[in-house]
Amino acid sequence: MAVAGLLLLCLLWSLDSLAPDLFPHPAASPVPQLESEAISFALLAVAAGLFAVVRAAGWPRGRQLWAWVAIGLGMFAAPAVLVSLSNAGVSETTRVALFSLVPVFAVVLEPHLGAGVLPADSLPGAIAQPARGGLMAALAAVAGTLCVFPLQSPGSIAAGAAMGALVLAAACVAAANCAAVRLARARQSASIASMAAIAGAAAAAALAAASALTERSAWRWDGLLTGPVKASLGRAALLELPGLLLLFWLMRRMAAARMTTRFVLAPLVTILIAMALEQPAVELRTWAGLLLVAAGAGWLLLAPAQEPDAHSSPLSLRP
Repeated sequence: MAVAGLLLLCLLWSLDSLAPDLFPHPAASPVPQLESEAISFALLAVAAGLFAVVRAAGWPRGRQLWAWVAIGLGMFAAPAVLVSLSNAGVSETTRVALFSLVPVFAVVLEPHLGAGVLPADSLPGAIAQPARGGLMAALAAVAGTLCVFPLQSPGSIAAGAAMGALVLAAACVAAANCAAVRLARARQSASIASMAAIAGAAAAAALAAASALTERSAWRWDGLLTGPVKASLGRAALLELPGLLLLFWLMRRMAAARMTTRFVLAPLVTILIAMALEQPAVELRTWAGLLLVAAGAGWLLLAPAQEPDAHSSPLSLRP
């Protein structure tokens, strides 16, 4: 069930990426990137918050509250800002290639930040730990992604800094995802909806502030039902909000390393859909890369979990 939910999340991400080609809307001017992200997370906060209120769900307080604020900033806001800052220095294909590092970071960090540090009886071992051989599988997925989206050496210091910012963004996502899984499972009695509302509100506020400082806003109250804001709201409600809700639903059902396979599976699904629609000639290297991505992600998702050990790491040399 959890794997099906992850695949549905990847499909939603793919449709969002292909939206300009599948649903062209030339009359609407684009909403700035950070403002569009802020709209999506504001919708998440409203939807999850209303659900939590209707269900009379408990809300995190004190340190737990601030922990979810930090997760919203680390998993969503900070990476989005770093991606926005790097847009001028790197291409979209380079961004996809560098974000394939997220599962690698997650496999390494999860024993220290994620569910692996919970008490042994708090979770079934099958979902508490990443898969055996997870690091090699994650690296195979990265190698496959690089076959499809080859990296080019940065031609300037600015381009190199932009690539470094994307690697930092990938590490932020992985670390925050590991921490979110741990916190979500540690409070099984609390509704995940309230946690999603807090993280979404924190991300929306931070992204709105970043957009106000760096972008020319497209938001106008008198034009709320017309123009680019309406198009952005519709896209966020139909494609991005369901994906975000699925992401939080998965936090109690899947190890963080397995969740992060979305960063290699979503581009794979996008490519397969584009190939089915356009039927282009595909090079052997591309086919090999797609097979490596599928094999690496499949191993991370389906291989048996390793034995829980709070002091172990995938980088350990012990047998």
